[in-house]
Amino acid sequence: MAMGLTSSPVADWIELDDLYDAEMAERRALLADRHGDVFAALPTSDDARREVLEVLTGHLPVRYPDWFRQDGTMLQNRLTGEDWNLAAPPCDPLELAGRLVQEDLCLIQPGDEGPLLTAAMLCFPSRWRLAEKIGRPLAAVHGPVPLYAERLSGPVDRFMDRVKIGHIAARLNWSVLDDPALFQTGGKYREGVNQAITAENAGETLFLRVERQTLRRLPRSLAVLFTIRVHVYPLAKITARAEVAATLARAVRELPDPIHKYKSLGMFRAALLAYLDRQGG
Repeated sequence: MAMGLTSSPVADWIELDDLYDAEMAERRALLADRHGDVFAALPTSDDARREVLEVLTGHLPVRYPDWFRQDGTMLQNRLTGEDWNLAAPPCDPLELAGRLVQEDLCLIQPGDEGPLLTAAMLCFPSRWRLAEKIGRPLAAVHGPVPLYAERLSGPVDRFMDRVKIGHIAARLNWSVLDDPALFQTGGKYREGVNQAITAENAGETLFLRVERQTLRRLPRSLAVLFTIRVHVYPLAKITARAEVAATLARAVRELPDPIHKYKSLGMFRAALLAYLDRQGG
């Protein structure tokens, strides 16, 4: 249990890949059908939300000039064929920012009880509900996470206070899940055993879900922008190399028991480890 932060160059801040079209279509559908589940904002974040759009639209045409072009107040997304008037956005600035990139976007600002989650465009949650977290201190947001209060709450709050303008920090989070869906609001603390998952089919029925997270201070509002890019891989794809399978097996075995329960790994842990041990030799 550690923050595991590294520095990220600006060029690596936002990831665009060959899943862009499919993921952006899913984000548009979620915004149309489940807007209240994927977008929330407190009035205290108004300035910061506008600044997110400014920073992001300043970055994209420079980093990806073949795909994004800005002419005056108009931003052209050549990947989707959309044109956006940045001077008069058709939706909230943070929502528009989330319609441009595959990352989810969360804003963290100071509060009396510590850093607060004050706004988010969150289409691909990893088994949590935005409506239950918005406006709460990070310590409460992560309250259900075993060992967070003892090991991470203090370091995370201190980091949020000290992160420098111009610095981008990055970290990775991982889980093994039995569902490849990007939008997941529940699934923690499940009990029992899923008999349908076996050592023979675990490579196709289980998935490694990785979150690439970044944090950067916005220069004007001083809010911290927290981005989350979700990657999902069939287990068979990442365990084709024996050393990777062996490393993942060791990591699963070293997880504390409360984390196993929190991540619902008990439902398929035996099948997962038997598969990984076989793949890892």
